[in-house]
Amino acid sequence: MSLALLWRDEHLVAVYKPAGWLVHRTGLDAGETRFVLQTLRDQLGRHVYPVHRLDKGTCGVLVMALTPQAARTLSEAFAAQAVRKRYLALVRGWAPGQAQVDHPLRPDDASPDAPVQPAITHLRCLARLELPEASDPRFATTRASLVLAEPATGRRHQIRRHLKHIAHPILGDATHGKGPLNRWWAARLGLQRLWLHAWQLELPHPADGRPLALHSGLRWPPAATAAEAEAPTHADTLPCLRDWQQRVWPLPWQPLAPEHQKA
Repeated sequence: MSLALLWRDEHLVAVYKPAGWLVHRTGLDAGETRFVLQTLRDQLGRHVYPVHRLDKGTCGVLVMALTPQAARTLSEAFAAQAVRKRYLALVRGWAPGQAQVDHPLRPDDASPDAPVQPAITHLRCLARLELPEASDPRFATTRASLVLAEPATGRRHQIRRHLKHIAHPILGDATHGKGPLNRWWAARLGLQRLWLHAWQLELPHPADGRPLALHSGLRWPPAATAAEAEAPTHADTLPCLRDWQQRVWPLPWQPLAPEHQKA
């Protein structure tokens, strides 16, 4: 299987990472066989260098460097928080219009007495929905929100842990979410997966520092006109994008006007 290329020049390549793929080999998933780094290396016929990572369950924009110098420059940009990362998340309940989560995190595999690390995520609710079906016997309806998450820091599982921290876990998150609710939504949507999408990435180009804006191809809001709906997108060839456009977008979303996207 080949990976969809979103951008390529002599310094870097951006690909669409499918959900369920690891960025590179790790002992934590010894039985996994799908790795972005090895697949992309074979696809391009040259060495590639990882400069950031996405969780196995997350789909969307992933960047790899094509030279050691570009790898150093891009890694420094990520470390200096000079990269703007924007994710879409489908979460439980009605999320606040806007929130900043400033909640330090300890690495998942660290000892309980290890120091915590600063972690900040900016959240904005784009839309909400309410279904006339009960996923929890305590409530007559089921609510969910579409949230735009922009992590200012890069801790592992940061968005997932921060959304859990404010009681709006990402649907399909087996580690930080709620099992019964995840199973209910999996039956409702016809698919069990983590509903977190690496949507947009803006970074300084490693060669000259010019701004480079990368986009996964997922539209939000959904196409408003027939012409937009018929325009070709990566969704025509990428199952992960079709999951969002065919399973999530048709839900009865009520977009929040900008004036309502406030705390």
